[in-house]
Amino acid sequence: MISVDRSDLGEHLKFFTELGVEGVTRDPVWGRRAVVPADTGGGNEPAAHESVDAAPSRKEAASSGLSLLTMLRAEIGPACTRCKLHTLGRTQVVFGVGNPDADLMFVGEAPGADEDLQGEPFVGRAGQLLTKIVEAIGLRRDQVYIANIIKCRPPGNRNPEPDEVEQCEPFLFQQVAAIKPQVIVALGKFAAQSLLRTTDPITRLRGRSFNYRGATLIPTFHPAYLLRNPSAKREVWDDMKKVRAILQGTE
Repeated sequence: MISVDRSDLGEHLKFFTELGVEGVTRDPVWGRRAVVPADTGGGNEPAAHESVDAAPSRKEAASSGLSLLTMLRAEIGPACTRCKLHTLGRTQVVFGVGNPDADLMFVGEAPGADEDLQGEPFVGRAGQLLTKIVEAIGLRRDQVYIANIIKCRPPGNRNPEPDEVEQCEPFLFQQVAAIKPQVIVALGKFAAQSLLRTTDPITRLRGRSFNYRGATLIPTFHPAYLLRNPSAKREVWDDMKKVRAILQGTE
């Protein structure tokens, strides 16, 4: 019998309440990781009646994704000098972290101070909140993939500049191609606008879904915004329920 720490359970329930969850179900489907076709790249997806026997297994796909990500990390290198950020105080390249065969990918703006020091995206307070959001839809952080538009911290956490994005975003595109996620969640205004090539505000983009490089892209508020505006958690929970439904094939 599994022992449950009641204080931990209470904290999870409190967080669900903060997100606007109105109840909890014992249905095992709720927390099950979705099984999706091995090929989720758009354009040539097989129809329901077509055979997919030749598709690689999830294990093979994960191995392929990991190999591609490993090669990409090596290509970028530990001390990239492609843009001016390497002269502006960044400590290291922050590549990305998570499951190379993830169905769900999160994309933020850029590393912050904590991420720059630790070399992993979303590890500060906003990252801790993101982990709770992932857990709220029945997944673990190590089951998703997390990356940023650019891989190095801008000074003072300013927005990335166009020349920096131009140099770095092709690597993000290659990460998406290697992982082949079913859903991409764009975290915050900058990430959503960059990925969608739009100037629309995040308040107009969230609540909608977009086709993006073979995945469904869902824009939502950045966890850092939620720390400043807790009332927006309900809207993020609505977005994450949509993500969960897509992953479970009920959307």
